[in-house]
This record gives sequence, C-alpha cells and structure tokens, in this order.
Amino acid sequence: MIFAKRAFLSSGWADNVRLTHEAGRLTGIDTGATPQPGDTVVDTLLPALANLHSHSFQRAMAGMTEFRMAGKDSFWTWRDLMYRFTGTLTPEQIEAIAALVFLEMQEAGYASVGEFHYLHHQPGGTPYDDLGELSARIAAAAARTQIGLTHLPVLYTYGGAGQAPLQSGQARFGNSVERYADLVARARAAVKELPSDCRVGIAPHSLRATSPDDLRAALAAHDDGPIHIHISEQPKEVTDIQAWLGARPVEWLLDNAPVNADWCLIHATHMTEAETLDMAKSGAVAGLCPITEANLGDGPFNGPTYLTAGGRFGLGSDSNVRISLTEELRTLEYSQRLRDLARNVMVVGEGSVGETLYTGAARGGAQALGRGTGEIAVGQLADLVAIDSNDPALCALRADQLLDGLAFAASDNVVTDLWSAGRHAVREGRHVARGRIMADYRAAMASLMAAL
Repeated sequence: MIFAKRAFLSSGWADNVRLTHEAGRLTGIDTGATPQPGDTVVDTLLPALANLHSHSFQRAMAGMTEFRMAGKDSFWTWRDLMYRFTGTLTPEQIEAIAALVFLEMQEAGYASVGEFHYLHHQPGGTPYDDLGELSARIAAAAARTQIGLTHLPVLYTYGGAGQAPLQSGQARFGNSVERYADLVARARAAVKELPSDCRVGIAPHSLRATSPDDLRAALAAHDDGPIHIHISEQPKEVTDIQAWLGARPVEWLLDNAPVNADWCLIHATHMTEAETLDMAKSGAVAGLCPITEANLGDGPFNGPTYLTAGGRFGLGSDSNVRISLTEELRTLEYSQRLRDLARNVMVVGEGSVGETLYTGAARGGAQALGRGTGEIAVGQLADLVAIDSNDPALCALRADQLLDGLAFAASDNVVTDLWSAGRHAVREGRHVARGRIMADYRAAMASLMAAL
C-alpha cells in the first residue's frame, strides 16, 4: 500500500492520502489517513504519464548526428544516417537498448510506453525464422523493466509517397499487408506473456510509407485498440502527399479514414487552422514529441488553436535523444512562446500552465495507449509517480504551484518512486533492475561499435 503526504487526485489536491491497489488497479483511496505498518511512504503522489511514442533503438544513436555536414542538415539527412545505423543491430542489442530506454523512462516518471516498432527483419530485409523475433525482444525488455507496454508494430510498405520502392536502408522495415497481419499476430502472442495491462495496437507508419488501399486493408483487419500514425511532420511530406493524393496529409486522413478516439496522430506539426480544428473534433490524440521535434527541426505544433477547440494531446520521446519528462513539458510550452512571442500559451483562458500540460498529457497519453489511467481514482490502473517537494526546485512552492514547478523548474531527479500498474519499479530514484540493465547495455554498445 502507498501513503502520500499529498496527492493530486481526480478531485484535486488532498493531504495524507492512503491508496490500496490490487491486480494493478486502485481499489481504495482514503484522505486524512495515517500510514500503516508496511506502507510505502512518499512525499507527493501524481498520476504517472504515458510515453506515447518511442523508437527505442534510436536511443543508441544519441549524440552521433549533431555534426553539420556540407549543405543544409534536415530531418531527411538525419534519416539517412539513421538508416545506416540500423544496418548492423542484432536482436540481442535491440533488447538491451529497449531495456535501457524503458528504465530511463520510468526513472523520469513515465509508467508506460507506446513502442512504435518498425525494425522487423534481418539486415538486408530477410525475415527472421520467427517473423515476430524483434517484437518479442521489445516484450522481453518490457518484462525486465516492468513498464506498461503498448506495442505498435508498424506497417511500412513503400519508400516514399506514390508507392515508391523501399530504399536499401528501409529493407528491415518492409512488409506487405498480408505479412503484416502475421507480424501483428506474432506480436500479440509475445505480449500475451506480459501482465494484463500490456497490449498490442497497430501503426501504419505514415501516408508516405503506405497506400490508401493498404491502409484500408490494415484497418479492416484490426479489431479494436490503438491506431498510431506519423502525420505532417515535415513540409516536404505535406507537399509530397498533396501532389500524390490531392490533399494535405491531415486533411486526407480525416476525410478518408475513420479517425476517432482510438487514433493517435504523431507530430501533426504542419497543419492549417481548419485541419487543426477538424483534428480536435475527431477525438484523436495529438502525439507530441517536443524534444525530438526540436532536435530534428520539425517546427512547433499549433497548440493554442488545438486546445481552444478541445483537442487532446500526449507526450512521447520519439528518437529518445533525450529522455526527460520535465523537459518534454517545458519544451512544448517554450516552442509556443518562441513562435508567438508570448508567455503562458498552453492554457485555455486563465490558469496554471503546468497543470494544463501535465493533466492534459496524462489523460491524452492514457487514451492513446489504451490504458485505463490518466488520473488517480478508484478503478484506474495504478500508474503512479512520487516526487520530492522538498527538492530545491520545489520546496518554496504551494501545492497548487507544484505542477508549474515540475514543468518549468525541476529536473527528473525529483522522481523518487514509480509504479506501472502497481509494479513498484523505481524506488528512491533508482530502477530496481538498474545494475544488470546498464551492464547489458554497455556490453551491447561495445559490440555494436565494434561492428560499425
């Protein structure tokens, strides 16, 4: 059981809160309580966020692509480097990298992850004997770390808009719709071995990497659950799709696919006002990845218009160049301030920006991953994070200012404990399996660097 000196409940802040949980879900919440023998005692308890968009293997590239080459660097030059990097990754290395990423997410305050997984085959594109080999490695990393996993196998059929053939660097990603159905089934079998809060969705990579017919076929074969897609990340993507399909990506998707609350539209960076309003009305979640979007030069999301229209959003670490929940929160807001030359932008009307960002990301991330969580309430998954309000970044703040302090002043080291569906994976600021996972990661990197 958990006793918190204060907790941010679905009804607001409360003092001296004792929570009970069973089979991963909260079964009781008492306020004005006292701790009982055996309770885990923490300072301040919050609903833990979901990290809704991750390509875990890219974590191993962090710091390798920040050297300017001749000409203008862009997302597309970064992508070419990423393709070359994937050429030698082994299943063992992929599992070790994913385990480190999931550990770092949990230590930063994320209880769950949406792994947008498009690395499927051997170098050169030959499938493994088990088509789901690399999905099983992601599931194994989730088992080691105890994170809540929504696994999202990616349909990646073409090399670019207009059904261009796959490039050599994309060979490990490619599947026909028929083979993709088999891949999803293999992924479901692997994830079935994990706790019951873990699940599988689908992820058509993008409009440029699929086709209208393939997208319809993949959706028709999908019974229920999360559907994630990259959309409108780069201006070139917008112009390429418009030239091919006769409409901008978000416009085309909303007009031609049954976009609803099961969908998560990743990035959606380059939208018109009409697209922004229509996306908000659809009930889909905008999957925002502020650190990666800044790192790749994608541009800022149209936040104020989207929020005013009631749009839902969540946060993801995407390339994992930097895994930091607090930095994602502030980078999202700062991107809006830099564009608009204004302060306190990501809030409708008056109110706390930190609370708007945090609670919005908690609800939207939970929706995007199909997790019954996003707030602290009976019946919800016990996805919980404890922070230390005595940290110098927070100690001068009232309870109603703590989420502002977390978003704009604190670092992730204020996290003391984290539970993923009741699994107590982070204690006193450290993941319970940190030593072994870190050793395996370093060994994997040594073998990878020797092969490059």
